[in-house]
Amino acid sequence: MIYAQRIRDLREDHDLFQSDIAKILKTTQSYYAQYENGHRPLPIDHLITLCKYYNVSPEYILGFTDTPKPLTKEC
Repeated sequence: MIYAQRIRDLREDHDLFQSDIAKILKTTQSYYAQYENGHRPLPIDHLITLCKYYNVSPEYILGFTDTPKPLTKEC
């Protein structure tokens, strides 16, 4: 699962702990760790939250592109 490595890399690039991201997602550290380890699928609402937090596209986290395109707001 590419997204497991991507969310780990994003977290580490921002010098954050799993517990920091777990708080943002309103879950526990151990539950979040399962996303990073690929033992549990990432729910869509958590994907959206992570995209907004890191300012990257869902395509980047999901592995459809290697370019972390920032989100753009359309009117």
